[in-house]
Amino acid sequence: MAGAGDELKLLGMWTSPFALRVKLALSFKGLSYEYAEEDLSNKSELLLSSNPVHKKVPVLIHNGKPICGVIVQYIDEAFPGAGVPLLPSDPYERAVARFWAAYIDDKLLKSWLQASMGKTEEEKAEALKETFAAVANLEAAFEGCSKGKPFFGGDAVGYLDVTLGALVSWVHAGEALYGMRLFDATRSPLLDAWVDRFAALDAAKAALPDAGRLAEYAKKRQGGGGARGGGARR
Repeated sequence: MAGAGDELKLLGMWTSPFALRVKLALSFKGLSYEYAEEDLSNKSELLLSSNPVHKKVPVLIHNGKPICGVIVQYIDEAFPGAGVPLLPSDPYERAVARFWAAYIDDKLLKSWLQASMGKTEEEKAEALKETFAAVANLEAAFEGCSKGKPFFGGDAVGYLDVTLGALVSWVHAGEALYGMRLFDATRSPLLDAWVDRFAALDAAKAALPDAGRLAEYAKKRQGGGGARGGGARR
């Protein structure tokens, strides 16, 4: 738990996978916090003053000091005795985790968004091809990082589980919307099993939104600037 004098406030948006990562990290660390939902069409003065460079969610305010961009790593370092350690203690394994976390954002998430939001069918098809290539690489990454254990972090959830876990509800929402599961038993059996295993954890259930609600949100947003909500990297 946070120390008696620690005050944590998270500025986020319920659909944003970036804000969901912070929620997951706080949940797995067992930390109490205040949550403020942001309207990105009418951003609060607190958000604008806390993140004046990017003006995006998520922002974590710890004892009055705002943290942006590397929030999950900050939480792990600021509260080492709380919950499970997210980043590996070994420097090499920590670097590997950070590499694949960036890969999820730069390759998987980017191409997956384009596959559903491309302007032409050709763009969508090419993006889907890139998405499945990224899934194949992440399947291999899971095999290497987990070493045969249930999670990227081994026996317990780690940094990569939180990074990819923020997409779990969107994976189910995407299946409902498009009839396509991002991870499946044929193409990526390890990640397919991991999705259900991660979603079954109490700490994940406490943080992740309902997939049906996300699907309804996405339907309303399609054609109007994106389905998955805004945010900045943690």
